[in-house]
Amino acid sequence: MNRPPEDAILTLEPFMDAVREGVESAGWELSGMQKTTSHQFEGRWEGDSSRSAYLFFHLPDGPDSVSVDVFLDETSKGLTGNVALVVDLVPLGALADIRSAVMGELGRLSAEFLPTGHRTPVTLRFRLGDGSEDPDRADSEVRFKLRFPRRVLESGASAVSGLALTTVRAFEALMHSPGLASLVPED
Repeated sequence: MNRPPEDAILTLEPFMDAVREGVESAGWELSGMQKTTSHQFEGRWEGDSSRSAYLFFHLPDGPDSVSVDVFLDETSKGLTGNVALVVDLVPLGALADIRSAVMGELGRLSAEFLPTGHRTPVTLRFRLGDGSEDPDRADSEVRFKLRFPRRVLESGASAVSGLALTTVRAFEALMHSPGLASLVPED
């Protein structure tokens, strides 16, 4: 039977503490936190439960349109989680061709700025406040994410904090890149 390494993070609370330490050491402040417990009584995951945590951070002197959001999950299969830079963009109508120009640029920025060797998904979202609104006025948002790999969790709290700090520093550089600045509304 394989035993986890001695320093491995095995439960949600130490994972939360380590991530929070890394993000806050970069100067971001916790602006919200939510913990949930879910139980599946029927269906595919019958009898399974999970505990999740959502942490939200902001820069004290930063724009309201930017945040760092963290999702952490503890299940019977272990821990998972990600840290995301969330940026409000200009309305949909002001964005160029979504498929080639915008998604290509967002993918390029992710590859250029985020730490290599990790999964770094990019999500682009659009929202209409009401179905009758003009689609060109839809709100848009990008999320640059880094998923915490199991090997980092197995290395302990300092490795998790270090990766969280490195990722947030990469997010800060990304926030100031000309490629992203061209997609962000002027204040």
